[in-house]
Amino acid sequence: MTRLELAIAWRYLRSRGTSRLFSFISVIAIGGVVVGVSALIVINGVMTGMQSELREKILVGSPDLRVLSFGENLRLDHWKGALDTVEHEPGIVAAAPFVLTQGLATSGHDYAEGVYVAGIEPAIKVLQPVTDIRQYAIQGDFRFASSDGQDRGVVLGRRLAERLNLYPGDTITLVPASGLKFNPAIGGIVPRVYRFEVTGVFRTGMYEYDNAYVYMALDVAQEFAALGDAVTGLEARTTTRDLAPQLAGKLGEKLGFPYRVQDWQEANAQLYQALTLERLGMRVIVLLIVIVAAFNIVSTLTMVVKDKAKEIGILKALGLTSRGVRRIFFAQGMVIGFVGTAIGTVLGIAIGQAIDRLELFRLDAQVYFIDHLPVRILPLDVAWIVLASMGIAALATLYPASQAGKLYPVEAIRHE
Repeated sequence: MTRLELAIAWRYLRSRGTSRLFSFISVIAIGGVVVGVSALIVINGVMTGMQSELREKILVGSPDLRVLSFGENLRLDHWKGALDTVEHEPGIVAAAPFVLTQGLATSGHDYAEGVYVAGIEPAIKVLQPVTDIRQYAIQGDFRFASSDGQDRGVVLGRRLAERLNLYPGDTITLVPASGLKFNPAIGGIVPRVYRFEVTGVFRTGMYEYDNAYVYMALDVAQEFAALGDAVTGLEARTTTRDLAPQLAGKLGEKLGFPYRVQDWQEANAQLYQALTLERLGMRVIVLLIVIVAAFNIVSTLTMVVKDKAKEIGILKALGLTSRGVRRIFFAQGMVIGFVGTAIGTVLGIAIGQAIDRLELFRLDAQVYFIDHLPVRILPLDVAWIVLASMGIAALATLYPASQAGKLYPVEAIRHE
């Protein structure tokens, strides 16, 4: 593109005199791109922030990876070697055994209900926790330190504690659902009954955990589930949750049969797919704003072509080629797209940061699990928005540029 072509394109953008209206239309076209790009950045940042926050809340008690076993027993007998392999895998920052079983809980009254019983290491033995569940204790803690000094305390979810009317210092009765054996002497199954001291209550804001989970020390859970020295599986924390699927594949190959490695996306497939689909849908919807702005560019350039037909005819008569004419209008459209995209990017990032840091939009934490609208703007997201905007702006110039290039000098000069 020559300096002459660039000069003509710039002149058409800032037309004066009788064509002052077209300079205003150019500003409107730029404004459309600004609105589209800034809206796309803000909405995408809100969706990313909401999904990240909700994901962390929903997965508060779930690890990034779980090492389980094939078979009907669902237990790991020789797990220490596997734990060593997991701990030394690059990308793993913490790993620990866990027990997960079910049981029947009662506070000594007629009412009883089924609960999930999870066994984890007490807080005092953990330097790097695998999950964040220990941070959500609202009464007591996750040390499981009972008054008898045996570390046989349990921590209940808030909703479960309220229904059973149990608080730190009270006693809960648990009957395990596993390890039941037929007693030929009485001709039936004799349930095993355990009594534990409630040493804490936690609240995550997630119904599943607060409503039905009971946590206890790992060794106590092994006894409760009749596992002996075995555990249900191993859980691990990765540097980032996005790295979990890749590490799951590597660990699965290293450990081999009978181990199987399950990442958080596989364990929560429905949740992950719903979040991904929701984010994709919002991107497509907001991207339509940028496409609408592209129509502004098409209409602006088309009107400029009509208004400048005589000038185009004179330029072609003086030797300017059809390709040169097309480049003039292509440059004009790209300037509109570039200026609008640049301003929209800066404005979108500024608005997003203001919403997040100033907490402009407050939310009911009991409903949404978070107290304000979070915004998380990622560089990669901004990059694809900028590229998409510039690509759409480039496509928008093709039709008017082609029409300008097809003008014949004589007919253009005669144009009224």
